[in-house]
Amino acid sequence: MKERLTLNRKEQKRLLVMNEIEKKKMKVREAVEVLGISERQGWRILAAYREEGAAGIAHGNRGRTPLHVLGEEIRERVVELAGERYAGFNHSHLTEMLQEREGLKISGSSVRRILLAAGMGSPKTRRPSKHRRRRERYPKEGMLIQVDGSSHDWLEGRGPEITLIASIDDATGRVPFALFREEEDAQGYFLLLREIVRRKGIPLASYHDRHGIFKRSALEGSETLEEQLLGKEPTTQFGRLLKELAIESIAARSPQAKGRVERLFGTFQDRLGSELRLAGAKTLEEANRVLRAFLPRFNRKFAVAAAEEGLAYRLVPPDFIGDEVFCFKYYRTVGADNVVAVGMQRIQIHPCNGRQNYHRARVEIQERMDGSLAVYYQGKCLATKPAPAEAPVLRVQRRGHPASQESLLKPSSPLPQKKEPILKTKRIPPKPGPDHPWRKAFKKKFTHKKYSPTDIFKEQLT
Repeated sequence: MKERLTLNRKEQKRLLVMNEIEKKKMKVREAVEVLGISERQGWRILAAYREEGAAGIAHGNRGRTPLHVLGEEIRERVVELAGERYAGFNHSHLTEMLQEREGLKISGSSVRRILLAAGMGSPKTRRPSKHRRRRERYPKEGMLIQVDGSSHDWLEGRGPEITLIASIDDATGRVPFALFREEEDAQGYFLLLREIVRRKGIPLASYHDRHGIFKRSALEGSETLEEQLLGKEPTTQFGRLLKELAIESIAARSPQAKGRVERLFGTFQDRLGSELRLAGAKTLEEANRVLRAFLPRFNRKFAVAAAEEGLAYRLVPPDFIGDEVFCFKYYRTVGADNVVAVGMQRIQIHPCNGRQNYHRARVEIQERMDGSLAVYYQGKCLATKPAPAEAPVLRVQRRGHPASQESLLKPSSPLPQKKEPILKTKRIPPKPGPDHPWRKAFKKKFTHKKYSPTDIFKEQLT
C-alpha cells in the first residue's frame, strides 16, 4: 500500500468518478468521457483503485526524488556565488557566468528557481511595455549606425565619473566599437568613428540625437562669417566630418526613435556594470580594458543575422589619410609676420611651396587627435614651427602665476573643459584713516549771499 498522500483537484475528480463506477451508477465508457481520457486508461485507473484504494489514484512518481535533480551542494554553491562574487548580476547573465567561469552547467530556469526559493530576485526591474510601432531593420550591415553617449555611474563610486560612447548596427544589433570617456565630447565621437572606419569601412548613414556635438542651432548669430557669405548651413566639427566621409546624418526627434541604442545602454548598464564590478575597475583605462574583452562576447550572444548577406560598408579610398580627416579644422588669416594664432598657441610659417610670404592668406589649421597642429594652404602642408611668445604672454610667465603658465603650456582644445568653481568672497572695503577728508566736518563755504567772481577768488586765497 502506498503512503497516504494528499490528492490534487484532478485526482479528487477521478476518485469521485471511480466511486460512482463502484456503486454501479456509471459505466467505464461514460466515465472516460467525463474525465477526458481513453477507455484503456480508465480501466487502468479503476484497477489501481480497486487494488490500492484512493492511493492508487495518485501518480506513481509522487514523493520520489527525480534522477536529474540538482544536489543540495550545487544549490548552496549557486546561492553563495549569487550573493557574493556575482552580486548584482541578473539571472540570465549569472547563468552564463556560472557556465563560463565556474563550470556549473545549469539551465537559466533552474538558476532562477533556486534563487527565488532563496529569496533572491533579479536586481533588474522591467517597466511595463508600451504599444509602439516597430520599425523594420535595415537589410544590410553597415547601412545605418546608431551612436549615442550614456552618462552613468559605471564605476559605482570606485573611481571618477565616466561616460560610455557606443555605436550599434541597425541591421544586426552588433556593436562595432565603444569606448569610455571622461565626458560626452566631440573627440570621443571622432575616435569612435575612426575605429569603425578602420575595422569595418565607411557606413552609409549615422543616426544620432540632436546634441550640440552633431547639429548646431541655426539661430541668428550662430553662423560664421564664411558660412553666411557662402549660404551654408551652420555645422559642427563632427557634422563636417560626416560630410567629408559622405555619411548621411540623421537626427532623431525622440529617444524612442533610436530605441536600439537606448536599449543597448540598458543592457550595458546591467551586464557591463556587473563585469566592471567583478574586475574591480577603478580608472578609465581599466574600464576600457574590461570593455574590450566584453564586446566580442556581447556580439556573439546578442547579434542577429541581417536580412541580406554582405556588407554595406564602403571601402576606404587608397589615398585616404586618416590624420587629415579625423581632426578638428579651423580657418585663420595669416598675420603680417607670417604668424597664425590658434587659442593660446602661435605658429610661425616658413617660406615653402614656392612662396616666400603668406601674409593675409586664408589657411586651414588641423588639430590632430594627438594634439599636434598642422597648417594647410590650398591643400598643401606648410612648414611651421612654434612662434615666440608675445609680450602679454611673457609678462604672465615672468610673474610666475602657476595657473597662467599651466594654461599656456596646454595645447588648444576645441572641446569645452570642466572648470573648477570659483569661490567668490565678499569684498571688504578699506577703512579710511583718521586724517581722511571723509572724517573732517563739512564746511559750507557758500551761502545765499550773492558773491561776485572777485569775492569768490579772494575767499579762496584766504
